Amino acid sequence: MRIVLVEDNQSLRRGIAYRLEDDGHTVDSLENGEDADLFLRHENCDLIILDINLPGMSGLEVLASLRRRNDPRAVILLTARSSTQDRVAGLDTGADDYLVKPFEMDELAARVRALARRRDIVPRRTVALGALELDLEALQLKTGEDTLDVPRQELKVLTALVNAKGAAVSKSRLLDQVYGVGSETNESVIEVYISRLRKRLRPHGVSIRVHRGIGYSLTVDEA
Repeated sequence: MRIVLVEDNQSLRRGIAYRLEDDGHTVDSLENGEDADLFLRHENCDLIILDINLPGMSGLEVLASLRRRNDPRAVILLTARSSTQDRVAGLDTGADDYLVKPFEMDELAARVRALARRRDIVPRRTVALGALELDLEALQLKTGEDTLDVPRQELKVLTALVNAKGAAVSKSRLLDQVYGVGSETNESVIEVYISRLRKRLRPHGVSIRVHRGIGYSLTVDEA
């Protein structure tokens, strides 16, 4: 599954992301409520893990904004508040489940699996790219039975281009995909990833087009 994780505690955010990625999920990490609200207006995902206490907008405000748009995506709330009133407020706002901090990573992983079953979430598994196959769940690029050795950052860039379905994607959007919204990483790193990807993909009939001043798009060469 593609999961959006919104948590302002850096160490906890990284710990959750690492566990979910180890379980085969793709994770977009954010730390600010306003950035999360903007990201969720424009990006697809299967599940949202949302902390209540966030800078900018609270998790409940982000959730309320989501539901006002009739967005049905599954949401697990994370909260340090243990009172019944707070849990009820989260569920009434539209959360599907919640976890009270501190919690075990095994429990979070089990809640994710249970919610996926309950919501009948079918992971987007693979996309054919010429002679290649991109596994969107495990974030792996394969040729036949062989898995290519491609860094995860480059695979996130490739996934963003695939999801754009041939439309151009800006450097800033690609940067958000790789490092999260609000990252201070220079956009020039995207040029490096694109250059490496083009060399990897070209022998397999896949090209990345440069649209000056706009961004990049993915094309599969006709046989």
